[in-house]
Amino acid sequence: MKFTLSWLKDHLETEAPLDDILYALTDLGLEVEGVENPAVKLEEFTIGRVVKAEKHPDADRLRVCRVATAQGESQIICGAPNAREGITVVVAHPGSYIPGIDTIIQVGKIRGVESHGMMCSERELELSDEHEGIIELPSGEVGQKFTDWLAANDPAKVDPVIEIAITPNRPDALGVYGVARDLAARGIGRLKAQAVEPVPGAFPCPIGVTIDPALKEKGAPHFTGRLIRGVKNGPSPDWLQDRLRAIGLRPISALVDITNFFTYDQNRPLHVFDADIVKGDLRIHPAEGGETLLALDEKEYSFQPGMMVISDDEGPESIAGVMGGEHTGVTEGTVNVFLESAFWDPITIAATGRALKVNSDARYRFERGVDPAYTLPGLEAATRMILDLCGGEPSEVVADGAAPDMDRAYRLDTERVARLVGMDIPADEQRRTLTALGFRLEGDMAHVPSWRPDVQGEADLVEEVARVASLTKLEGKRLSRTHVGVPTGILTPMQKREAAGRRTCAALGYNECVTYSFVDQGAAALFGGGDEATALENPISSEMSHMRPALLPGLLQAAARNQARGFADLALFEVGPAFHGAEPGEQHTLATGLLVGHAGARDPHGTRRPVDIYDAKADCEAVLAAIGAPAKAQIMRGAREWWHPGRHGMVCLGPKKVLAVFGELHPKVLREMDVKGPAMAFSVWLDEVPMPRRKGATRDALAISDFQAVERDFAFVLDSDVEAAKVVTAAAGADKALIEEVRVFDEFLGGSLGEGKKSLAITVRLQPMDRTLTDEEIEAVGRKIVEKVEKATGGTLRA
Repeated sequence: MKFTLSWLKDHLETEAPLDDILYALTDLGLEVEGVENPAVKLEEFTIGRVVKAEKHPDADRLRVCRVATAQGESQIICGAPNAREGITVVVAHPGSYIPGIDTIIQVGKIRGVESHGMMCSERELELSDEHEGIIELPSGEVGQKFTDWLAANDPAKVDPVIEIAITPNRPDALGVYGVARDLAARGIGRLKAQAVEPVPGAFPCPIGVTIDPALKEKGAPHFTGRLIRGVKNGPSPDWLQDRLRAIGLRPISALVDITNFFTYDQNRPLHVFDADIVKGDLRIHPAEGGETLLALDEKEYSFQPGMMVISDDEGPESIAGVMGGEHTGVTEGTVNVFLESAFWDPITIAATGRALKVNSDARYRFERGVDPAYTLPGLEAATRMILDLCGGEPSEVVADGAAPDMDRAYRLDTERVARLVGMDIPADEQRRTLTALGFRLEGDMAHVPSWRPDVQGEADLVEEVARVASLTKLEGKRLSRTHVGVPTGILTPMQKREAAGRRTCAALGYNECVTYSFVDQGAAALFGGGDEATALENPISSEMSHMRPALLPGLLQAAARNQARGFADLALFEVGPAFHGAEPGEQHTLATGLLVGHAGARDPHGTRRPVDIYDAKADCEAVLAAIGAPAKAQIMRGAREWWHPGRHGMVCLGPKKVLAVFGELHPKVLREMDVKGPAMAFSVWLDEVPMPRRKGATRDALAISDFQAVERDFAFVLDSDVEAAKVVTAAAGADKALIEEVRVFDEFLGGSLGEGKKSLAITVRLQPMDRTLTDEEIEAVGRKIVEKVEKATGGTLRA
């Protein structure tokens, strides 16, 4: 939203300096994004008078001028054809920066004659494109600042342009009058009253208007208009053109410029039809679908069923609330004009504009909400300006529908400000603030003005009071403790578990990534997702169309980007949610790590090696240990298809209780994600790890047996495809109370064992707790171990 300082002062009577106004705007929530102050670049220039002008001795087109300036009489060489004795000029002294030619003026010699400064043209000062001669001022005193002269004689040239950011909840600030209202409430000045007197109609309007009954409840509740005949649509006056140019709009004609002026001045979009082209009456109705219209932006649009259209007897003439049609647009030859002022439903306008991909000032304002009560007054005010600038004779107003009833009231609790925002504001000051903002107070009830659709409750009244009083005055206060003593922790067990997993990954040397929860459909499908249940209704882009089913897609995309930039060795991790459905609770929290490349940097000892499955396994077990997972768990196969079928393991507490997966990612997945492999990874399901039964931080006493442990070695001849884990699990199950550890220490393949056979050697540690084991007891346990292993694997004890 842009406006000039003089435009603001049309509605705000104030002597406050520009800096105070800018600070107040930002403090009120209307953040200043930029200020273009033309006076800043003209500060160094002063007014001078040419006392004497003579021809240069060595140049026919140059003149040696004696110029009276603020620094005394100076000699200046000038080549302008209008340089002559007696004229009042704008002088740049040595050291001044000339913006139009990007030069700093210095004392110099021109054809052997010294020149101490410069007399400037309008283009050199970036006031216009005029450069045929130097500036001749009709008045001005020697030494007077040029900016002061412009402020008094041509203020548009030094009028600061202010740009503010408007949040979607403040449509009232899309008009200069609304901005002035906020500043007046802050105390920056006094808001000037604006009275809108109805313009009497001289004749009945020959163009009638009707709203389709289906749209009166929603879509187009109010439409007003009138005919003005005998207008002269020439260029608009200079003051109006200057304001429009200052905010980046191109002046077109008086009628169009007037509608643009009210759009920015009052947040009241209007539209004008060439009444001589309109056939019959105007009808506001939903489109049947398939109709087309050539709009004012010279593009043709095809309507979808249900879009609001303004049509005459021959077809569509305007996209209601969005953009008018080229066919009935006004031109310099327009003599009779139909002026429209309407209120449209914001949701309907937003849907139409988005579907047609039309961006216009009208759509921008209507979809955020304009003042419905200003529909008819806006028509009257615009009629008055058209009559003043273009002449003509107005008809009576024609209308259909009525302004929607926006009246609502909320109780003003003057003590609630202190409770909600911690500011002590007197009750009288609160009431004065709301009154200045346009609220109507009846006792403790505050009636919300029609231009504030964002105020929807008592808390919003508090926000308005605090906003105007300035939240920068808010002082921080410590919250008092509700209980004496050391406060209890506020983190949940799962939050503590996430922090432990994150801290452990970082300590292992991984770099944390924070990726989007959205991925494209292809990436989601690679990891078991990408279905309709997790598809977004309104995705940010096609690359973020689905909720992520795992954290690996985001990490692999990060790895691909790093590899493309020359970083080959990567250790990345992320802790966060993944989604297996669209309903509440259909998500799970993961800690996922990814290893790509080598385990270390190159060194002279040749120890550098590619990462392997055991690196991922070790890191996975470290994370499980940090979050309190049971020490004894099974390693099983059978993970999902994105893991390498022969190079992965699932950490389980049973066939259906999976705590984590580690291993190598499938080459097909890496190829699809454009990652140069191999790549190792692990994923820990933080939700699946059982919570500890013990709530405190204390641990059980260390239990150490006084009796000697016994180790026995066993070697089994097995089929080569039998997994070592089966042997270890079977051996450990022979006597769970006595067997403390089973460990593989040797493997021999082929040879004398024959093709497809292997020998696997394990050591079993027996740790008695209450007595020393006898040879018979040791032998009995040994027989159980052999029996269990042979039954589980089909192998035999090696002789």
